[in-house]
Amino acid sequence: MIIIDNALQAREAEGRPIGVAIVGAGFMGRGLINQITNSVPGMRVSVVVNRTLEKAEAALREAGVRDIRAVTDGSSVDKAVAAGAVAITQDFRAATGASTVDAVVEATGAVEYGCHVVVEAIAERKDIVLMNAEVDGTVGPILGKRAKAGGVIITGCDGDQPGVQMNLVRFVRGLGLRPLVCGNIKGLQDEYRTPTTQAAFAAKWGQDPYMVTSFADGTKVSFEQAIVANATGMTVERRGMRGADHAGHVDELTTAYDVEELERLGGVVDYVVGAKPGPGVFVLAVHDDPKQRHYLNLYKLGEGPLYSFYTPYHLCHFEVPNTVARAVLFRDAALEPLGAPTVEVVAVAKTNLAEGTVIDGLGGYCTYGVAERADVTAGENLLPIGVAEGCRVLRFIPKDSVLTYDDVELPAGRLVDRLRAEQAAELPTPALTM
Repeated sequence: MIIIDNALQAREAEGRPIGVAIVGAGFMGRGLINQITNSVPGMRVSVVVNRTLEKAEAALREAGVRDIRAVTDGSSVDKAVAAGAVAITQDFRAATGASTVDAVVEATGAVEYGCHVVVEAIAERKDIVLMNAEVDGTVGPILGKRAKAGGVIITGCDGDQPGVQMNLVRFVRGLGLRPLVCGNIKGLQDEYRTPTTQAAFAAKWGQDPYMVTSFADGTKVSFEQAIVANATGMTVERRGMRGADHAGHVDELTTAYDVEELERLGGVVDYVVGAKPGPGVFVLAVHDDPKQRHYLNLYKLGEGPLYSFYTPYHLCHFEVPNTVARAVLFRDAALEPLGAPTVEVVAVAKTNLAEGTVIDGLGGYCTYGVAERADVTAGENLLPIGVAEGCRVLRFIPKDSVLTYDDVELPAGRLVDRLRAEQAAELPTPALTM
């Protein structure tokens, strides 16, 4: 965002940097800490929250921070910041309760824990940036409603594919075109990958095997495209999206879709495997003005009716400070649900699940996620994968079967389940005519 750099420079000159709390000092959190500390004027890391303080401290030291102070409450965060230090804590409430924190970045990828962080941040009137598509894709609509009522911004992030897609959507709409396909370019899709098969790759890049597996088995892309659908009002053509292999350029996809069907559905989210240039995102759009279609053809975008726009990269944590600045300085969300969800991510058995099995985490051995229409999810009582972790299977579930709420026993007392109930009551999903 071009105007952000000048706005941040002004904050730096005024000595009023935006204070950021980063929750989660994992792979992405470490990168973001380094980026803000060393490359973003007008912004500072006030506090890092992590269950293991040693990891929070190590992330800050990697970024060159030397004055690091362990704290337990918000006032102690403020005292550390006033002294020029960065605070670390195990308690996210210390971050949300600190006056020196303007925005909270949730970067854990954990659903239940992330729900607690977001709810508390809203209560403390902190803007929230989600590097956590899993929370967004599970309860994002109701959290968005709560945030609006509380006068705060909750947003997905620049740099991750959903945020990059929404930036492209807004660019395309600004040109006068109507997006009908929002797409994600993947290099691999194999529903049966596990933390065992992905262990070597995870170790090479210093990442968590479960998180890496969620990229490979389709769970992550399903969450990513679900939150794009919920931010645009689009849907999916079918359960799991089309997800075609495509070795050519994304421009060639302009002939791969039935425009009348896209129009009838109100646009779709999708992904392709192997397309160039990747990894990136694309938007396919139409223009209703024949005069402007003449100019688009002159400018080498073809004759239509679909025109291709793409971004050939997504730079993850490098771009997240832009989201923080957009939220805090301009009250602008990079990505937020429009209202009731249009697409959910449901749990599918990755292997035969015996009665009594306790389902493990996202990117694990038990389930993978696929995108499904929200009205179908509600109508068939399907189990969102964001609530599947910790559920006990009540009957034998064959491999590749979609799980339902009737198939499992939920863990007691979870916030995510209360939020799901609140979301269903306050933001009911309208049926989509097929």
